[in-house]
Amino acid sequence: MKKILSLALLFFALMQSTPIVAQDLMKAQDLSTLKVDYLSDTDLAKIRTQLETNKLTIDQAEQLALSKGMSASEFAKLKARLGMKSAVVAPIKKGNLEGETSEEYGRKQEPIVNKKVKDTLNTLVFGSELFDTPSLNFEPNLKLATPVNYVLGPGDELQISVYGIQEFSDAVPVTVEGKVNIQYVGQIAVSGMTIEAASVKIRNAIARVYSTVRSGQSQVGISLSRIRTIKVTLIGSKQPGNYSVSSLATVYNALYLGGGPAKNGSYRNIELIRNNKVYRTIDLYRFLVHGNQSDNIGLKDNDVIRIPAYNQRVTLEGQVKRPGIFEMKSGESFQDLLTFASGFNEFAYTASVNVLQKTDKEFKVKDIKAADYKVYKPRSGDVFTVAKILNRFENRIKIEGAVFRPNTYSFYEGMRIADLIAKADGLKEDAYATRATIVRLKSDFTKESVAVDLGKALRGDAQANILLKKEDVVTVYSILDFKEEYQVTIDGEIKKPGTYDFNPALTLNDLLVQAGGLTGSASKRVEIARMIQSDEVNEKSTARVALFNLEITPGNNEQAENFVLAPFDVVNIRRMAVYEKPEMVSVTGAVAYAGKYVLADKKEKIYSVIQRAGGLTSLADAKGVKIKRPIQAKQIEDLENVNFDVTKNVVDAGMTKKDTVQNKALKKLKEELKYATIPVDWDRIVRNPKSRTNITLLPGDEIEVAAFSESVKVTGNVLLTSEIPYNSGRGINYYLNAVGGTDAKAWKKKAYVVYPNGKAAVTGSFLFFKTYPKVTPGSQIIIPEKPETKKMTTGEWVSIGSVMTSLALLIVTAFK
Repeated sequence: MKKILSLALLFFALMQSTPIVAQDLMKAQDLSTLKVDYLSDTDLAKIRTQLETNKLTIDQAEQLALSKGMSASEFAKLKARLGMKSAVVAPIKKGNLEGETSEEYGRKQEPIVNKKVKDTLNTLVFGSELFDTPSLNFEPNLKLATPVNYVLGPGDELQISVYGIQEFSDAVPVTVEGKVNIQYVGQIAVSGMTIEAASVKIRNAIARVYSTVRSGQSQVGISLSRIRTIKVTLIGSKQPGNYSVSSLATVYNALYLGGGPAKNGSYRNIELIRNNKVYRTIDLYRFLVHGNQSDNIGLKDNDVIRIPAYNQRVTLEGQVKRPGIFEMKSGESFQDLLTFASGFNEFAYTASVNVLQKTDKEFKVKDIKAADYKVYKPRSGDVFTVAKILNRFENRIKIEGAVFRPNTYSFYEGMRIADLIAKADGLKEDAYATRATIVRLKSDFTKESVAVDLGKALRGDAQANILLKKEDVVTVYSILDFKEEYQVTIDGEIKKPGTYDFNPALTLNDLLVQAGGLTGSASKRVEIARMIQSDEVNEKSTARVALFNLEITPGNNEQAENFVLAPFDVVNIRRMAVYEKPEMVSVTGAVAYAGKYVLADKKEKIYSVIQRAGGLTSLADAKGVKIKRPIQAKQIEDLENVNFDVTKNVVDAGMTKKDTVQNKALKKLKEELKYATIPVDWDRIVRNPKSRTNITLLPGDEIEVAAFSESVKVTGNVLLTSEIPYNSGRGINYYLNAVGGTDAKAWKKKAYVVYPNGKAAVTGSFLFFKTYPKVTPGSQIIIPEKPETKKMTTGEWVSIGSVMTSLALLIVTAFK
């Protein structure tokens, strides 16, 4: 009940009349004079914040307000302006750097907002990246157990629970006087006490009121439900000022919020000042180098973190793992600096380090030997440069060629050629032991070649087994390196024609077997061409090669007299004079026996094939016989090799730029047309089988005999594509009218008729007269589309007019 009364007093204090200033609202007791219409947006925000902080619903607040004299109508206005419903007010979540409310463990932290600016001034200083990494902000973890040494203060809140026979639960804040007010128990002073000591004190106080706690029948639970916010001050940081941080925050967390040390700030002598005394000197290098967080101690209210200017900074660059600018303390050596930089990298020259020093007047250079690394004390402003090792070897030697393990090996003083051969596991069987070559660098770095007799060196000849030097390259030759690679070629009626390696005593039979044997079309004739070799030139002879003609058995790769081949021979297996596989054509349509037929004669005509198919049936259209011949790849290739010059209307085989017309023709042949149609005049063939229209068939031809049709098809740019019954004596216009005429894009003067046998006839013209082709049964009338023409623009007409005017003036002037 006391809690409700205290919250009511807080709520009513916010609802005093509008003239009351913000600091007097907490003391208001009478709400009868409050006018909601006069409340400002700021006043409403304060009221809303108090309700949210104390988790009061609007209904609970209404009862308290009415009991303090506020009218129901005024509260209705307040409720409308606040825009709240009858529910528990949820806390407003705000982004902060100290973490948001942790509902899972029941601990909360007031929202803390501190803006962070990226450090750009100290990018090269070792440790500056510590304050630019968002994931490394040293925020306290609110989900961890409360430290037993946590010191309570105003702003903290304790969750006190009594459970067992008697039950009680309440969240009690630590007041500004440092006390907690527990219902039925009273006020207990806890400020300045650790959470452990305060828990003991509170349990004892509750035990005096609750008998079951004193007897042990009930238990008391005390936990920290809300932690307070404290103020700390940063001096000498990138963003100096006062910061609001969690009471669990540490030094590193505050330094992160302040952006780390300023441009000239120290990373190693940071002072934590508490109660006007230096409480701790913080060295960030202990954490950066060793991960030691002993300096990351907790903060207290009104702590001051002072970052003084650095005393000494040096620069380390070159072949180290972490180059940069480092801060040095008095007494530290160059070895300590190397530790800060994580040591040399794998390419560093470690024998000595070059340092650029500053004197009172000028610069000077000094070399530090490896033995002095632990002795030399860096001076402020020193620039250390770690050089890279030389790209050379102190003990390298190489052997290549006809040895079992050609490689690079380590050299030692006194090493001889036989020792290196032994390291490479000896010579191969094909090694040329009479001579090897050593390529050696002389003192002036020019190269020289030294010849070695390996045979003598390996037999123990001390003079031949010469001493080696570092960087020597020994080459052992193979006898195969001195032999020419010979080949022979076989072509013609062989399964795997090509070029094959020549071996001594290679015979024709051996080559035939390697090439997979003869094909079925191979004849008994074999021609072998052999190059002519002679030390003298015979001016009378014009022969290029010597020819040998042999006869073999085509059915057997072995011959009675085996022919021995020579290098670079060319063998040709001839094809049989007569060897043709049966080729077929097909007959479809209105014939007695449609199907495929073998061409029985080299010059078999269409008439004989149709007769073999039983002739035309009674339904066949004698004017509808045609041949569909597949377009050959060679036809497309021939067209690709020819270029058209449209401007000259001629074919120019020497042109390199292809014409658009040619490209369109190629595209049509490749993608659209698969057959070429050959019209056949069957009636003429029947009257005279020797007529030229009785053409010779080719393999793959398809003879198509159309059935008689009594209609005419009209298609193209017409209003209705349709088939119209044939009407004897009628022309194109009759059939065009029957389908509704042509459309706007029709090119009527280019109309043409395709007859059943594939022949086409186009519209002709003489003077002003047009002659349309004859229409027959089964034919097709096609109206093409007009080509698009580009109209001349107004500017072009004006240009033409200007030219004509100029010409007219020129002519008039010439005849004056």
